[in-house]
Amino acid sequence: MSRNDFRVVLTGGPGGGKTTAAELFRREINRHIVIVPESATLLYSGGFPRSVRSDVRKIAQKAIYNVQLCLEEAQAAEYGSPVLLCDRGTVDGGAFWPGNSSEYFESLGTTLKQELARYDAVIFFETAAVSGLPFLSGNPLRIETEKEAVELDIKLRELWSQHENFIFIPHDVSFVRKVQAGLLAMQTVIEKELGKSPKDLRSLHLSSRNDRSPS
Repeated sequence: MSRNDFRVVLTGGPGGGKTTAAELFRREINRHIVIVPESATLLYSGGFPRSVRSDVRKIAQKAIYNVQLCLEEAQAAEYGSPVLLCDRGTVDGGAFWPGNSSEYFESLGTTLKQELARYDAVIFFETAAVSGLPFLSGNPLRIETEKEAVELDIKLRELWSQHENFIFIPHDVSFVRKVQAGLLAMQTVIEKELGKSPKDLRSLHLSSRNDRSPS
């Protein structure tokens, strides 16, 4: 599918700080960067069952995948922004799927390669759980233990690191330093790929809005 926007995924194990960082990215770089919220949070907070049953978990991941697809397209169409900052992406389900990740992609009629190609860059926030200390997630719907968070972090990294534009932000005892590292990575990606500095994104945004045909 052809598109004019530039899509960056923020991902990583639970407790990595990606959701907090996403909002800081938007505020610090430019308010016209559009955030695509985490689909899993939208579904679970809306009443979708959070189950330990494998069959229900598989149904949930399929639902999350389809919501993610539609949400990305809706945000792109609604705001006409040149940059979409996605809080997780369609590849994440492969790590949360109960079983082999290849089964996840097969069940959806797609491949890891196809899903990676949906995005232009990946910024991976390593979970704070790797420190071996208790961590706090900014998302109350996250119920993983420290051990589970590390396991998910490893699975997610194995999948996303196959993207040609993968950027790893390691855990840091200072969350401020970690966010700063992520912000710098985001800025570098935008400047390199779009050929524009963050301060120029406002003009890009307005141009794309003005060029759109009336509905």
